[in-house]
Amino acid sequence: MRSEPAAARGGDSHGNASSGWPEFLRAWLRNPARVGAVWPSSPRLSAKLARIAPGHGAPVVVELGPGTGAVTTQVSRRLPPEGRHLAVELDPGMARYLQERHPGVEVVNGDARKLGALLAERDITSVDAVISGLPWSLFDRVMQQEILDQVVGAVGETGAFATFAYSHTLPMPSARRFKATLHDTFDEVVMTRTVWRNLPPAFCFLCRRPRR
Repeated sequence: MRSEPAAARGGDSHGNASSGWPEFLRAWLRNPARVGAVWPSSPRLSAKLARIAPGHGAPVVVELGPGTGAVTTQVSRRLPPEGRHLAVELDPGMARYLQERHPGVEVVNGDARKLGALLAERDITSVDAVISGLPWSLFDRVMQQEILDQVVGAVGETGAFATFAYSHTLPMPSARRFKATLHDTFDEVVMTRTVWRNLPPAFCFLCRRPRR
């Protein structure tokens, strides 16, 4: 399956995080434990996450928890015309909003814990990059591991995984556990510098070469 050219996939061409704020807030009010934030990622943080997506060839890139599309915009700008871009969003309202804003992206209203099955349904056998906007610090150990296992199965030995965390969550036991789990799961885990122009400030984890 070929997707639309990258220029047609862009949706919000300005990458303005505030443009999706009303829908983001509605999703947070529906289930604050699922959303984990009350403001979309800033263009600067989104661009840093999107850099892990290949900019040449025919890559397959998957977003987990794309929300209202702050990162989606940046990924769409980066992907070449032959690229394929899936966005897996659990909240049905945000999934509808995202599809309207990004008609060229394959938006899937589904659960990241079923990523392997969602990819198989679309005849995707390997993924070049998985980019996550999921609130890891709100997940228990079992859920964190379930999702990471799905990510590892998708990216294999050659793909990459990127996610972010808010700087203020680092002292939380669940955040420390997630960081340790990343190091147990991937041979290469890079923590970027803090992106201060984000609400709240955040940093990225860039991961490659799964250990299993």
